[in-house]
Amino acid sequence: MNIRLLLVDDHDLFRSGMKSVLESASDIDVVGEASDGESAVEFVRADPPDIVLMDINMPGIGGIEATRRIAHMAPDVGVIAVTALTDDPFPNQLLDAGARGYVSKGCQAEELFKAIRSVHIGNHYISNDVAQKLALSKMVNQSEESPLKKLSPREMQVMLMIVQGQNNQQISDTLYLSPKTVSTYRHRLYEKLDVVNDVELTHFAIRHNVIESQ
Repeated sequence: MNIRLLLVDDHDLFRSGMKSVLESASDIDVVGEASDGESAVEFVRADPPDIVLMDINMPGIGGIEATRRIAHMAPDVGVIAVTALTDDPFPNQLLDAGARGYVSKGCQAEELFKAIRSVHIGNHYISNDVAQKLALSKMVNQSEESPLKKLSPREMQVMLMIVQGQNNQQISDTLYLSPKTVSTYRHRLYEKLDVVNDVELTHFAIRHNVIESQ
């Protein structure tokens, strides 16, 4: 029986290209697509696939929270992060959230197939470039580590939503938090990352390759 796969990414062009690559494998069926974390969670709830290919930086709850919810709701579903965000702490946070694989968007098709097949039979898979970065991050002096490592998974998620332009109420509605709690997270981010407003936070995110400059 073929591997049933859900493809999750907010860029239509990337999903289209990825789907074409995946459909070239005789043992993989793309049974669904989603453009945000909420839709991915709902798809898995209604019709669990074998594998979910998950982007991180998307509108709404994003890939980290979507992975956490899927891992809790459907632990037999293997989530593989496929993302341009390969620097620590993103891999560790995805793996802590329940992902079983982590590959970069620049990987070759054969490596992607290898990750899918490996996770499908119950293994974990981390691509070589990501594994090397994780190993190097453990070797550097604490003073040289990325400021992003100061953030908890929830703080990271709130930061991603802020730099995507979402306001306190939108974040509150999406994460089921009170606006006051979101405001607390926002100011905690300012303090930890040494910024004073959302504009500086966005510039920080661009400098540290969390988002791309428009």
